[in-house]
Amino acid sequence: MTTDTDVPVVTSTELDEQICQFLLRKGRLKEPDLVRARRVFEEQSDVPLVNLLTRLGLASERDVADALSELLDIPQVTAKDAPDVPPAGVQLSVRFLKQFHVVPIGETDSAIKLLVADPQDDYARGAVHLATGKTIELAVGLRSEIDDLIERYYGQGRSAMGTIVENLEGAEGGGEDDVEHLRDLASEAPVIRLVNLIMQRAVEQRASDIHIEPFENRLKVRYRIDGVLHEVESPPASSTAAVISRIKIMAKLNIAERRLPQDGRIMLRVQGKELDLRVSTVPTSYGESVVMRILDRENVVLDFKALGFTDDFLPKFLNVLDMPHGIMLVTGPTGSGKTTTLYTALSKINTPDVKIITVEDPVEYQLEGVNQIQVKPQIGLDFAGALRSIVRQDPDIIMIGEMRDLETAKIAIQSALTGHLVLSTLHTNNAAGAVTRLLDMGVDDYLLCSTVNGVLAQRLVRRLDRESSQRYLALPEVIQEHKLRNYTRHDPIYLHRPVASERSATGYLGRTTIMEFLTMSDPIRRLVMQHADHGKIEALAREEGMRTMYEDGMAKALTGLTTIEEVLRVTQES
Repeated sequence: MTTDTDVPVVTSTELDEQICQFLLRKGRLKEPDLVRARRVFEEQSDVPLVNLLTRLGLASERDVADALSELLDIPQVTAKDAPDVPPAGVQLSVRFLKQFHVVPIGETDSAIKLLVADPQDDYARGAVHLATGKTIELAVGLRSEIDDLIERYYGQGRSAMGTIVENLEGAEGGGEDDVEHLRDLASEAPVIRLVNLIMQRAVEQRASDIHIEPFENRLKVRYRIDGVLHEVESPPASSTAAVISRIKIMAKLNIAERRLPQDGRIMLRVQGKELDLRVSTVPTSYGESVVMRILDRENVVLDFKALGFTDDFLPKFLNVLDMPHGIMLVTGPTGSGKTTTLYTALSKINTPDVKIITVEDPVEYQLEGVNQIQVKPQIGLDFAGALRSIVRQDPDIIMIGEMRDLETAKIAIQSALTGHLVLSTLHTNNAAGAVTRLLDMGVDDYLLCSTVNGVLAQRLVRRLDRESSQRYLALPEVIQEHKLRNYTRHDPIYLHRPVASERSATGYLGRTTIMEFLTMSDPIRRLVMQHADHGKIEALAREEGMRTMYEDGMAKALTGLTTIEEVLRVTQES
């Protein structure tokens, strides 16, 4: 801890500048954002520059706290590390603590440990010193966490959401048909803060989706983290209409229309990150269910190794990707990472000498140098319509977001036959199933054989946190049941289990891909011409060296990348 005499003497303006430079060096702040903040600062200089950065969402509280901790050599303490109860011997005014965002977290005979949001605030530090007669040892924390601690220690133990909810007035009443009342409710500060808090916590917890679901007596909020839904603290049921109306206003949806599904998007900055939220609403028995898909544009990783492509797998995939024409399919259920794989493939083959056009619904990430088309069925611009037009744009590579019908599939095949490389996705359970699915859609077998070069099937599994995971000796029964000796030459065989840590309460951190890749060899083409079922096609592909998703997953579980339980959760084999 740093005492009151140890804090470096730096003017607030100098410190603000040092923090800005620190954030720029660490990549936590962008130069154009800093220029924008300086412009606002010149107009309203009563607010410190660093405070403006957090207020405008250009930098997160955590990043600023990191900078303060390092620049002033003051330890950082999170709410998790703080004691459950405040030091009994320290009696300070709660109003004072709230006003200056400070809270005592420890006491010795001669010193008070004080958690502060602004270590440069001499007044607050001096006041606590005068009130207690003890030396002040400083630690830096997040303003929001300090406010929560004050409430936990000296209030009614309410969370940040509980405090906001208490200020909600008139959330009930007015009737569902009173659109103006709903609009007024959704524009009130407590509702705005409530929705912002839901989104902020989702980002903090690395959620990919936010589910807001109204039921008879409650409003349920759940986050999908690493592919698994977790229920979190929710607003009261009385705030349902206000919360959902606020989200619909942010997504530019019609708040008066509650009988039909609607889709929209929200662009915003949370904790210094540029986020794109895809919003979907559907009517249910007790109101509208809202799902928001969070796309973090800055953190998308378009790298095959990072996605889970192994050294023996990647060359086969790249070999098909380098073919001058034909179709390559990526299959799997919704949320299995198909689009990210296609974007990674496009970024690999995106060179100045090729023209790439994509048709997507929706366009999830912007790729530089790629012409991306957003389909709009409401005006007649569907996949098939867009494809008919873009073949006249002289592209070399075409990416189709999804083959949904026979017409789209036929145009894709015609494009492949006329010298284009076509990438697309399909909803099937495995690679061999993609072939039979296209036949079932009505694609002619001879056209399928002459155009499809390869089919990649994939699933996402949770990745173990390597720092906390625990290695253990696999039981003989487990080795025999899952034939683990087929995937490793090591003896004895070890597996890994998740262990909760500060970084992850579940012991998992992020996700990786397990996959299988079917290449269309001549023997497989003969089976396709015979309309063989996907079981026979898969059996032949395995004879030719294809490793199934289950086998790929087991091999990755043995390396400590994931667990056997995760592989079994997303694959059909056991």
